[in-house]
Amino acid sequence: MCGSGGVLVARAFLDRPSVQVAPEVLGCVLEHETPAGLVAVQLTETEAYAGRADPASHAYRGKTQRNAVMFGPPGHAYVYFTYGMHFCVNLVCLCSDGSASAVLLRAGAIIAGEDLARARRTGRKPEADRLDAGGPDTGGPDTGRPPLASRDLARGPARLCQALAIDRSLDGADVCVPGSPLRLRWPPADPAASTTARSEKIVSGPRVGVSSAAEVPWRFWIAGEPTVSAYRAHVARHRKLVTP
Repeated sequence: MCGSGGVLVARAFLDRPSVQVAPEVLGCVLEHETPAGLVAVQLTETEAYAGRADPASHAYRGKTQRNAVMFGPPGHAYVYFTYGMHFCVNLVCLCSDGSASAVLLRAGAIIAGEDLARARRTGRKPEADRLDAGGPDTGGPDTGRPPLASRDLARGPARLCQALAIDRSLDGADVCVPGSPLRLRWPPADPAASTTARSEKIVSGPRVGVSSAAEVPWRFWIAGEPTVSAYRAHVARHRKLVTP
């Protein structure tokens, strides 16, 4: 396995409360290697969830078949399916006294395998997406369809999973061992291979899309980083009343 550079994150780093891990994992690299190739994302936005102390956490009501990975050892991926169409990936953190915690990976910048990530996100060959830009550099006319911007390839938890081809088959994958297809690495040693800077200011704010404890400022992101997703407060869904 070629990898994207950088040393694998130690399990002890993740064996801590999620609210500690979430800001510190920013800048680290999540990579997924498949027969089609490797795609790596440098993390720019995360959210912490804290089990029984957090009504927004999937582990708030205890262990289920869906969230069982969260109650296991740290350093594994918890992947879930949501809204009937999207996957989201979390890093399992400390599980203490039956209370599980995890960090949702919300966004990142592609640093390896951009063509493959682009093809997964658009469902088109990379050449076709570049053609839409038009002009002499693309060798073809503008078709009127704008190309997908690089910053949008993994901008949001569902897009991140799509770009990396993460689905429920990776639920439970150990991100701390070299033999795993899904791995977590420290930031690249070569600054030229990085699109983010750990020295930049990390800020926090309310979490996105949760109906409970949304005001808790456990979403963390790198200030000024264009790949960070847009903030959207949760909007309650009301059932339409049908009169007889």
